[in-house]
This record gives sequence, structure tokens and C-alpha cells, in this order.
Amino acid sequence: MTLHHPVPAVLRAAGTALILDITGPGLPTVLHWGADPGDLGDTGQLLLGLQPPWPVASVDAPVRLPLIPQQVDGWVGRPGIAGHRDGVPPHLRLTLSEPVTVTGADSEGGRLAVHSRDETVGLAVSTVVEMDPFGVVRLRHEITNKATNAFVLDTAACLLPVGDEAAEVLDFTGRWARERSPQRRPLAHGVTARESRRGRTGHDATGLFLVGERGFGFRHGQVWAAHNGWSGNHIHYTERHPEHRPVLGAGELLAPGEIRLAPGHAYRTPWVYFAWSGAGMDGLSDRLHRHLRARPGHPRTPRPVMLNTWEAVYFDHRLDKLTTLAERAAQVGVERFVLDDGWFAGRRDDSAGLGDWTVDPTVWPDGLHPLVDRVKALGMEFGLWIEPEMVNPDSDLARAHPDWILAAPGRTAPAARNQQVLDLARPEAYTHIAARLHALLDEYDIAYLKWDHNRDLLEPVHAGTAGVHAQTLAVYRLLDELRARHPGVEIESCSSGGARIDYGILKRTDRVWASDTNDPIERQRIQRYTGLFVPPELTGSHVGAATAHTTGRTSPLPIRLATALFGHAGIEWNITTCTEEELDRLAVWTSLYKRLRPLLHSGRTVRADHPDPSVYLHGVVSDDRRHAVFALLQTESSERSVAARLRLPGLDPGTTYNVTVCRDFQAASSHPSTVVPWITKGSVRVSGAVLAAVGLAAPLLDPEQCLVLELRAE
Repeated sequence: MTLHHPVPAVLRAAGTALILDITGPGLPTVLHWGADPGDLGDTGQLLLGLQPPWPVASVDAPVRLPLIPQQVDGWVGRPGIAGHRDGVPPHLRLTLSEPVTVTGADSEGGRLAVHSRDETVGLAVSTVVEMDPFGVVRLRHEITNKATNAFVLDTAACLLPVGDEAAEVLDFTGRWARERSPQRRPLAHGVTARESRRGRTGHDATGLFLVGERGFGFRHGQVWAAHNGWSGNHIHYTERHPEHRPVLGAGELLAPGEIRLAPGHAYRTPWVYFAWSGAGMDGLSDRLHRHLRARPGHPRTPRPVMLNTWEAVYFDHRLDKLTTLAERAAQVGVERFVLDDGWFAGRRDDSAGLGDWTVDPTVWPDGLHPLVDRVKALGMEFGLWIEPEMVNPDSDLARAHPDWILAAPGRTAPAARNQQVLDLARPEAYTHIAARLHALLDEYDIAYLKWDHNRDLLEPVHAGTAGVHAQTLAVYRLLDELRARHPGVEIESCSSGGARIDYGILKRTDRVWASDTNDPIERQRIQRYTGLFVPPELTGSHVGAATAHTTGRTSPLPIRLATALFGHAGIEWNITTCTEEELDRLAVWTSLYKRLRPLLHSGRTVRADHPDPSVYLHGVVSDDRRHAVFALLQTESSERSVAARLRLPGLDPGTTYNVTVCRDFQAASSHPSTVVPWITKGSVRVSGAVLAAVGLAAPLLDPEQCLVLELRAE
């Protein structure tokens, strides 16, 4: 269905609605984004009722916010699109060049296409707004130079206005091994922005940028959120002025002169994703998880239990040692064995070899075939670590082609992890790396690539101008080419942990590595907030050694197992040193994961707003709400002497559940506060209504202890 609307356009799905005034003659303006009001009645009267008043001591007209805000509309905030060319005004005055088109608008979403133009400046802009069946909105602009001389684009953002109720901002920061740390503040007048100039998404990237009602939580309050689906420099922001309600926006962060449009050339912004929830942050997660799961390329096969060799052997690659590790991995139920850094020429530490993607003959005289063959014979898939965007100065590639480094001639960026960035937008460099990767995948039976990216892009210059945009597109092209030629190979986005997690890279990969830390206490927070916009099946989570090499913290096995269970599970531990008891517990855990992964990787993620800040309570509930699994985790000692009741969210109030304790995650304790009758018995029957509103008695756990529960409807 295609309509040229003389009335408001409405995109609605899953309880949310985006209502736009497209009556013209200006660009469409957003009247409402939030809860679906249902029948709009007389739409003419609706337009009349929503016409804003004139602001005090401002322009002599109502200030309306079109999809691309401009100063001609009275908007004094950040422009939606800005740039310059000699001899023309610096401010855009876009008008419709053809009627707005609405396609497929019904209760399952729809699509809005807007074509506008500024004849004086010589630009044409095509804007697409889409809503999927889960209420997720995505927005993108394409800007074309229609003049006879170049146009320099300075900024192009996608934004939507949010409700007047918005009073707080929540975003995230972080560092290596401590990603997704929340920071919350009041929503003030002016701009609140998060910018990244790292050339990659970044450890400190917000991922999801939220504004909401005062005091919103996981299970309550209205929340609006934006995510920029781009892996290079980017910005997320909210802006509020006295003349207008707040806006939420995002876009690529362009360096000066980075986008210079020749006549007839176009720039397309990344997709920016917007989601609203009337039921707190869990409502956002539900929409965004469903959006990703509906993609054609979303993984459909069970997510295999992995063992990654990094924290088991580091650079100590010996066939006998790795074969023994593989045999032990198969014994405990591992399904995919991944050989990490250290397999290629000259790579005995992190100072050399990057760029020389040939198997080191001094370590592997017969190539990787003996290890690959043994792994396959044990019934496991084989995976391999690569870092194709980087180069060590101490490498044959860098010595032969120093001009292939992403830098200005005569300048070198500061070293990071002893490496520089390879300019993949340079055709010769791209062709060389693509050929090496194709050769590896052609020679060996590789089911999985762990694709790493271990440094920021500092002073990146390609062909005389800022190089992040061109580099990002080249990486996307390389990933797309590999997937097309080797369709069975899965790829993980690892960027020194969680520094490249965004929907742009996820379009081309099958999972992300949330962090380089396997410390379960750090991981609980990291996975909690990564999970706001990435579902569990795409988030790698591994059981590490008792003492985490990133923090030095020693944690008991049960909480390490429970933490890794709620993701794409794996092991990163030299399990040849494990006791028989530890191996038995790992085998039981992998069996449980395999049994639960249909639930864990398709159900709704739920998190409780627990009254005790030292406690995390989260779970996954099946779509029909007949099966669930929850984890209660004590991150530090509590101020309480009696634990708060266990209230489990997301269940069906009218269903009776059999709540069973998973004994394999319990630590032995004789303290009276841990003796809870129903837990001692091992199970209890209770309704979903009681579990949500009244709860169950809970034990007071020691720090770094946990309780895992499985629920089944009777």
C-alpha cells in the first residue's frame, strides 16, 4: 500500500506510535513519538489541537521541529544537516521536492519517504523513516550534491523529539575491561552529548543513549533511546531549549573536510535506531532484541559452547599442549575450539607479525592441519583469531609497504600495543589482506573468525584527508566480501574486548565480545548494560580461571558459571590444570547450557529493580511465559542481615510455576541466614502473581555467591 497523505502519517506497532504532520508545504514534523493512542478520531481536529503556541520573545510563529531542523523554522539548536560551499548561504532551507510517500502503514509499522531540496544551496536530501513490527524506528538521510562545484558536509544527524516528561539522561562510559559503566544526570537545558573520535566505537561508547521520566528503572517509567549503527566516529546527544521539547539525536561525527561531495555525489548517513518504552529499560531491550532477531542474517543455529585459547596458553603455541587442551575441551562438552593470537609468522609476543597472515613454519611445520584435524576428529568446530586491520612495524608487510599505514606522509601515529593501522581504503592494501584471508579460509576448515581490533585510530589520514569514514566503509566491504565468499563462516567482533559493539558491525558479524575481562563481578554489570541493546545469543561470555588476569580478583566457580550461562557461553581457562571436580562441574554446566539455550537465546531478558544495590537479579522468560531461568547474584556484602524477598518479574500472573533450585551453582554454607525452607527442599509451587508482587524468602548470600532458579509452568 502506497499513500500520498493529505492527513497525518501514523506509523504504529507493538504499542508505540510515530505521528507526523505531512500536510506541507514544509518538511514533515513529528507530533508524537511514544505510546500508541489508538484511534486518532478527526485528524484535522488533531492537527488543530496540537498546533503549538508562539514562544515568548522568539520568532513570530510556532516553533515546529521537522525531521531536519533548520533555523528558518525557528530552531536555534544543532542543525540536522550543515555544510558549506563558496558563494551560497550557509543555512539550508529545504522544501519538499515531491509528495511524501507512506508505504505499508498499519499496526505492524511502515515506511515514510521524504524528498526535499534547496535549490539555492544545490542540495537534495532523501530521508527514510521506518518502523518495524516491534516499534523500533530507524532513520537515515541521503544528501546529494546537485550543483557544479564541491560541497563540504560538516554534519548530518538523525533526530526525533521526545516527550515533555523526559527529565533524566542515562548513558554509559568505560575503559578496557570495564565497559558500559552507567552515568545518570538530570536533563538540563542545552546539549548533553557523547562524542567518540576514536575511529572505532570505543570502550567508553555509550552504546544506547537514553532519556526518561524521573526515576525510571528497568521495569517502570517512560524511556526514549537512540543508537547509532556506525563503527567509526560518532555522536549521540539530547538537546533542550525553552522554545521546544527535548530532542534525541545521533549521527556520524565528521572531521573537517572528511566528506567533500563532488557534483552528483551523495553521502548516506548511518542508520540511527530509536526506541520508546512505557515499561522501563526492559521494554527497550525487548523491542531491540526482537528487532535484531528478525534480521535475515541473525544466527539461527544453536550457539555452540566455545573454548578460546587466549587465557589458557597466551602465545605459548605447541601442538602437544593445544591438542591436550582440545581433548579436555571435548571431554567437558565444548563444541567450538578457537586458536587465538600467536599462530602466524614471527608472532611470539605482541610486538611483531601483524600483517603477515601466514602460518609460522617454525611453530607449525605442517601448518595448522594437525591441530585442525584433531579438533574436527573430537567433534568440535575450529576457529581462528585474526586482526586484519592492523600491522606491526616489525612485519614483512610494514617493511615492504610503509606507505600502506593509515597516516599522513612523513607522520606516524603514536604506537598502541606495538601496532599501527593499515589503510584498508587503499586498494592495494585491501586486495592484499583480502587475498590472505581468503587463502586461510580456502585451505583450512575454519568455522569461525575472532576478528580483533586492538587500538584507536589516531591521526588517521587517507588520500590527504581524514580517514575514519573511508576506513570504516572499507572494513564493512571486507566483511561483506568474506561472508559472501565463505557463507558458512561465523565472525566475532572483538575490539580489545567491547570497543566495537554497534549495529553497523553486528550487521556483518555473528557475536560480540563484551569485554576482555572474565571477572564475574565486572562481567555482571558489563553484560547487564550491553544487554540493553544486544541479545544474549550475540554476547560472548566465558568462564575464566579462578583468578581473573584483568583484575586479580579470585572468584568461586559457581558465580563464574552462572555469569557465563546468560550469553553465548564459552570457556577461557587452561582446563588441563582443573581438578576432576572442576571438570565434572564444567561438564554439568555445558549440558545445562545446551538444554537452556533455546530459552536463553529467544526469550525476553528481564531485570529486577532490586532494593539492595549489592544484589543483581535478572533472568530470561520464554515468549509464552511458561519457562524461565533467573539468577540472583551477590556482588558485595550487604548492609542487611535478612535478605530482601525474591520478586521475579516478567511472569504470567495467572500461571502456577514450579520453582526449582539449580544446585550446581550453590556454594556450601551453614550460616543460618542461608537456610531457607523452600530452598532446602529444592523447589516450591507458586503463582506468577505471587512471585511478582509478594515474592519468596531469599537467603542472605556471601559476596560473590549466587542462586540460579529454573521455573516451569504446571
